[in-house]
Amino acid sequence: MRYTETRLSPISNEAMLTDISEALVDFIDNFDSSQQEPVVLPTQLPNLLLNGCSGIAVGMATNIPPHNLGEVIDGLVALIDRPNLTDEELFRLIPGPDFPTGGEIIDTEGILEAYRTGRGSIPMRGISQFEEVRPGRGRQRRNAIVVTELPYQVNKAGWIEKIAQLVNANKLDGIADIRDESDREGMRVVIELKREAPAQRVLQDLYRTTPLQTNFGVIMLALDNGQPRQMSLREVMQAFLDFRETTLTRHYQHQLEKTEAKLHITEGLLTALNNLDAIIDILRNAPDGTTAKQEFQRQFNLSERQADAILAMPLRKLTGLERQGLQTEFEELTQRRAELQRLLADRRELLKAMKKELRSLRKKFNDPRRTRIQSEEERAEESQQVVEIIAEAVDEEAILEFTQKGYVRRFSRKAYQRRQARQSGNTNTKLHEVEDDIPLQVEPALANQEVLAITRDGRAFTLTVADIPAHPRQGKGVPLVNLLPDSVPADADAVAAQLVIHNTSLEQDLVLVTRKGKIKRVPLREFTNLTGRGLTVLKVKDEDEVAYVTLAQAGDEIVLGTSGGRLLRFPIDDDNLPIMGRAAQGPQGIRLGKQETLAGCVAVQSNNDCVLLMSAAGYAKRLPVEALRVAKRGDIGTQSFQFSQKTDHLVALRPAQPHSFLTVTTTADRVAILPISAVPRQVALARAIASSNPTKAKPLLKSFAPSPLNKGLATK
Repeated sequence: MRYTETRLSPISNEAMLTDISEALVDFIDNFDSSQQEPVVLPTQLPNLLLNGCSGIAVGMATNIPPHNLGEVIDGLVALIDRPNLTDEELFRLIPGPDFPTGGEIIDTEGILEAYRTGRGSIPMRGISQFEEVRPGRGRQRRNAIVVTELPYQVNKAGWIEKIAQLVNANKLDGIADIRDESDREGMRVVIELKREAPAQRVLQDLYRTTPLQTNFGVIMLALDNGQPRQMSLREVMQAFLDFRETTLTRHYQHQLEKTEAKLHITEGLLTALNNLDAIIDILRNAPDGTTAKQEFQRQFNLSERQADAILAMPLRKLTGLERQGLQTEFEELTQRRAELQRLLADRRELLKAMKKELRSLRKKFNDPRRTRIQSEEERAEESQQVVEIIAEAVDEEAILEFTQKGYVRRFSRKAYQRRQARQSGNTNTKLHEVEDDIPLQVEPALANQEVLAITRDGRAFTLTVADIPAHPRQGKGVPLVNLLPDSVPADADAVAAQLVIHNTSLEQDLVLVTRKGKIKRVPLREFTNLTGRGLTVLKVKDEDEVAYVTLAQAGDEIVLGTSGGRLLRFPIDDDNLPIMGRAAQGPQGIRLGKQETLAGCVAVQSNNDCVLLMSAAGYAKRLPVEALRVAKRGDIGTQSFQFSQKTDHLVALRPAQPHSFLTVTTTADRVAILPISAVPRQVALARAIASSNPTKAKPLLKSFAPSPLNKGLATK
């Protein structure tokens, strides 16, 4: 079926199409000039405000929310009575939009901004309450969040599907089940909670991660006299009043013309009835109708139309009842003409008629407001609840584990300590078959702190520690990429680095190095409280990617390593590594050979520090930083690792902190967790490194495993 027929509601038929004609509005040709169509409808109500409107055009867009009919009419009447009505008084009459799906507006600042300027953002959310539900027979009651109204333009099925996706991806915690119990009486979606899940916190998570809370972006742009204009609420309403005054004037003028024409005919008929004998004589003696008409005009001073009406008058008009009816009609038409002339001559009378018309429509079609607007007391109470939730989160200490397979786990400090105590008993071997995901990075954090994730394509995203689901006893955590926006590829290797932003680290800088040796330094402070779209931290080109990220500050030194075993040490200052903008790609950090790639990046603070070098064949050594000569960024560096096999190459460059442990994984999914002290330390000075025969590295895993294990190491 190509075309759909619809039936207009009574208000549409009455308020938009009444008395539509060329006398009220202008008509133009339709698309093929076969018919005429009105330029606008002679509407009696501002449908642009009542129904709302959305649309786009070249370089502009409009998005006007719907409003309550009674409130809009009250505002129009007030503007008619008092054109200088203040904005505050007008906004009290029209406190905000009224969406057909109900919901709740939680802040009036966006409403006031939109009404004053024509553009603003209105935060709104669905209506929900906490209930106790019984999932089934024999099961205990559970707390549940019951949602009965959704924000405007939010699809219920899509919203439920979104919640299910977040729960399955471990991005939303505390939800046991979700059921749609809606029926013809209304909407009812039951979100069943887990036993220990705090209902208020889960509700806040739903507001934050799903369209249960969303913003309506208001753009009150409309055509005014053929020109697109962004208008305030007052300007839109005044434009409608001006339009309605014009259409009413044209309507009353058209009514006056029709009344005068009908009165003119009635007056001629009464003249004929009052001179009936003479009229009959003229008709009896006239040879034809034209002669009789001319005689009527000459003897009784009638117009041509009046004479035609007399000739067409039926004989029943001669009865006494018909004569009385004509007289009554004449008096009514005379009175109507005087009334129309008064309306057209006096603007105040015209405006009175407009108000009467508006009030009549309000009485017929008004309905109660559906969308609630939060009061100041309700907003203060909810803010206090959120503050309490945040306060609890601020004091909540957590331990984050970032694993080899790209997962993140969050433990409370006590749970993590218990877990470490259980694992500490298993010390019979240092090298074993790996069944679980190995944690490669462990960081303490508070629940309100942020985790900064930097992707391979050079984008930065933040999420709060509280957004990371708590680690269940037998679970393996959640992929970090699942907690990032959908624009990040769902690949475990998509994230190049992650770190917890502590207050003490905000004065430091991010140093990023790409696989092809490009290096860049940017302030860490610029990457806090990011929006969902994130920020670009480095522009990668030519199939390059971010490989290493470290924290440093002016005065520190950077050590870069290549797969060929060369190391380059240079200071962090404005000459070697200046702070750059987010759109910059960064200069070359170290010169790479044709077959070389970057093997690592380490920030060091003193000559007493050591760096750890490891090759793919399993050889490793600790190298004092003082053994490396200080050079400039972009130099070739110093050969610092001698390979015993031609196919061997450097795969890792890490800081060698004393009393810490080293985790080494192999391509056969085996792991060794060793103390740094087990790695041989090279004592030679810089001149030994600079010689043609640098000190050889020792096979790190020789004493822990058979020789095949030394092949194909992939260090983390």
